[in-house]
Amino acid sequence: MQEYNWYTGDKLKIGIYGESHSESIGVRLEGLDYDKLDTTALAAFMKRRAPGQNAWSTPRKEADEVIVDDLQKGLFTAHINNTNTKPHDYSNLLRTPRPGHADFTARLKYGQSFNSSGGGAFSGRLTAPLCAAGFLAKSYLEEKGIKINAHIKAIAGVKDQSYNFDNRADEKSFLGKLAAVPQKEFPVINEAAGEQMKEAIAQARDNNDSVGGTIEVVIQGIPGGIGGPIFQSIEARIAALCFAVPACKGVEFGNGFEAAELTASTNNDSFIFDGPGVTEALEAPQLKLHTNRCGGILGGISVGGTVAPIVFDVAVKPTPTISKEQATVDLETKTNTTITVGGRHDPCIVPRAVPVYEAVAALALADFL
Repeated sequence: MQEYNWYTGDKLKIGIYGESHSESIGVRLEGLDYDKLDTTALAAFMKRRAPGQNAWSTPRKEADEVIVDDLQKGLFTAHINNTNTKPHDYSNLLRTPRPGHADFTARLKYGQSFNSSGGGAFSGRLTAPLCAAGFLAKSYLEEKGIKINAHIKAIAGVKDQSYNFDNRADEKSFLGKLAAVPQKEFPVINEAAGEQMKEAIAQARDNNDSVGGTIEVVIQGIPGGIGGPIFQSIEARIAALCFAVPACKGVEFGNGFEAAELTASTNNDSFIFDGPGVTEALEAPQLKLHTNRCGGILGGISVGGTVAPIVFDVAVKPTPTISKEQATVDLETKTNTTITVGGRHDPCIVPRAVPVYEAVAALALADFL
């Protein structure tokens, strides 16, 4: 029997098993009342995350074919075979831990039994089965009119066009451009900004280094009243699953930390009725937020997609495994030393992480619904 790492929500239970260089990796999703699977669409979704496709990702090539073991209402299990493993590239990491990685803390928790090959269970490789489960949740939400789209907001200081929290006049146009991102090889709205990001990634790769960035996620069509106070907060649930993704260093909703620099009178979103009045048309005007600095959530509860979409950002750190020589220690001899890590790694994990955060947002929302 596989040993799963579990997340338990109100209705859903999600288990992930495997390691970066194990024979297979897999997922078990319990509680989702959905048994439809478009295998062609699933393959396209998985390809957005898959490694070894271009110059800005790891040269490790994996087909990431999802093999469904069971699919019925309330249960989805699947696995992915690892076909391109090189565990010898990561020998002795428990003795000389990599800076920025989980080698040292894994030794503290698990001792010598921890398998450090490629990061073991801490590896971003485990986001592949997470994406498979997230795709099913995303499909379930889409049937309810809920759309989740994401793009690279910034890499190495280069910024893409992003959601305007202070002025919603061009929101419809922006959302239309965002909806086209999944069809692009490099997931940005502004192509010129994307080229600059690629240059920054290439420069980091040539320097045996890596860069990080941010990802913006927008959720449209969510009903109002989803979530709740304190532990039922929709932000808390989404953030919890975001932090299950390796390399996540921060999550902010709406204008996030910028709100700390404002006064309430400038940060608060005014309520307005937008559209024709009842005396001018058969349709009543719609209630909306004039601005959307709250990111579509008030008191941990969604305001509703017709009022404002949910918008949040995720900060993704530079890939910690790099080929540049770094200072570390030898835990056996208790001396200072250096380490140069071989193996294959992404000079920037951000482009491949875009569908991952769509997947975890879908799982969080499907649990609520």
